[in-house]
Amino acid sequence: MTSPIQTGNSISARRAIIVGSGLAGLSAASQLLSHRIPVILLERAAKPGGNSIKASSGINGAPTLYQAVAEPLDAFYLDTVRSAEHAMQTLTAHREQLIDTLTEYSAGAIDWLVKEKGVDLSKVAQLGGHSYARTHRGNGQTPPGYAIVSALLNQMKENPLAELRTSCSVTKVLQSDQRVTGVEYECEEEERMDLHGPVIFASGGFGGDAQGLLAQYRPDLIGYPSTNDPRPGSQPLLTAVGARLVDMDQVQVHPTGFVDPANPTSPLKFLAAEVLRGEGGILLIDGKRFVNELDTREHVTHAITSAPATTESPKQWTVQIVLDEGTYSFAKSHVDFYNFKGLMRKTTISELGPNAWESIEQHASAVSGILADPFGRTSFANWTLTDPKPESVVYVGTVTPVVHFTMGGVLINEKSEVLQEEHKRIEGLWGAGEVTGSVHGGNRLGGSSLLECVVFGRIAGDQVAENLKEMS
Repeated sequence: MTSPIQTGNSISARRAIIVGSGLAGLSAASQLLSHRIPVILLERAAKPGGNSIKASSGINGAPTLYQAVAEPLDAFYLDTVRSAEHAMQTLTAHREQLIDTLTEYSAGAIDWLVKEKGVDLSKVAQLGGHSYARTHRGNGQTPPGYAIVSALLNQMKENPLAELRTSCSVTKVLQSDQRVTGVEYECEEEERMDLHGPVIFASGGFGGDAQGLLAQYRPDLIGYPSTNDPRPGSQPLLTAVGARLVDMDQVQVHPTGFVDPANPTSPLKFLAAEVLRGEGGILLIDGKRFVNELDTREHVTHAITSAPATTESPKQWTVQIVLDEGTYSFAKSHVDFYNFKGLMRKTTISELGPNAWESIEQHASAVSGILADPFGRTSFANWTLTDPKPESVVYVGTVTPVVHFTMGGVLINEKSEVLQEEHKRIEGLWGAGEVTGSVHGGNRLGGSSLLECVVFGRIAGDQVAENLKEMS
């Protein structure tokens, strides 16, 4: 089905094909359009935006004008390497190059979105695994993923060189003489068709492919709920033309997906944004704190799953996320939305039980500097409740670990070129976003998924534009 973003027969042979309309695909398209290169985006869902449009914590960037505390130039790079953990032991130089590209271009990504796309990213928070506050979002009610994706989509609507086809799935990558020449695809109620031109894959990860790639590479996660819609991963389309896979067993289980009281056994969960913890929220099991909430996602998840699961179908734990009024004031747009959805509620400490009272009292002492935090937390962000009383207002929701993001995928280089086993590039094929691997290693920092999409999406767009000009 063809969206209003179209050009009919005006698309020439000198065009680029983008598979996926999340932020990586839209960033690539925007760069191509800036070079006056026509683009066709193929989106298998009925609506564009992918998982990017649902992202709610923000996008990383450093150094930027919006950061209250200036950070050393290499701090973001070092945090990302540290977060990747054991994965850095293989493909070390290659990973370092990709991480250097991601972090070095991060400030420019923020600048591009703000100045050229008109996105408000003036509010900055510190998320888990970060040594500085560098995750940007807007001051208004609109979540950052929606704000960014909408801005790029709206600009595309005004460009006659852009076409978006939704409900269209790529079925094969076309190749001739070791060069990718286009794709075969099919749309709802239409015959299978071919498109020819250089191809950028920005089709996302395989976190929703529970019975396919996820079951193949991480069978231990079968039964976990997910934030991803159920659909097959697209990596096999790329391995069919020689692409190398890397880190396919590196699947990020996010520690906080909401358990909806109205449908607690649903396998599809709504993410409880990391910004809730970044702005000061705490986590409780049986009313007790058990972890530094600003540790990496992997470590927080491990702390939760070390306890017995509450249910096995789906496999869930019962964890409370608690915010005081100070934290609420800085995460108001998120919490108000979650309250509206019935995922969080406003209550008092007395309603949480005696264990929670003791935990919040202890936490207040750490915030006040009276005691050291027993879990090593040193940044309490905007938590202001230092003299808790039974009637003190808090905001609470129930969360559980959820399959969220796949760090593995096809191997790319710093030019977003898709690589074969021997690291030779596959001519005519680029990749960006979650379909690729080796950028994040064993753990992705919150806020780096949107950044990865912008940085490598824009690089892919520029590289394809250059490639087309060389061939013309």
